[in-house]
Amino acid sequence: MKAMRLLVVVGLLGLAQSAFAAKPCEDLKSEIEATFKTKGVQNYTLDIVTNGAEDTGKTIGTCDGGTKHLSYKRGGAAAKADAKPEVSNAAKAAAPASAVAPK
Repeated sequence: MKAMRLLVVVGLLGLAQSAFAAKPCEDLKSEIEATFKTKGVQNYTLDIVTNGAEDTGKTIGTCDGGTKHLSYKRGGAAAKADAKPEVSNAAKAAAPASAVAPK
């Protein structure tokens, strides 16, 4: 009897997982972005990647019937756009004296 229950549970989990993978990628991406926004996650990229394509991010979900996945990367374009350029000490030292603001 326990074996039968276990088989039913495993079967239902398999169905749920395949149904989740069948979700359109844009819908899944929107849901994950909404969750990230709710939790205050910032400076990340979330890309839809075809399975088998080169990907350096972490896979956080599958979609479109398992043919694609969502790739998460910390930082990314949002972080680069918000970042202020830093001026190195060497660049400051190399600046002409006339470029230094008077005190």
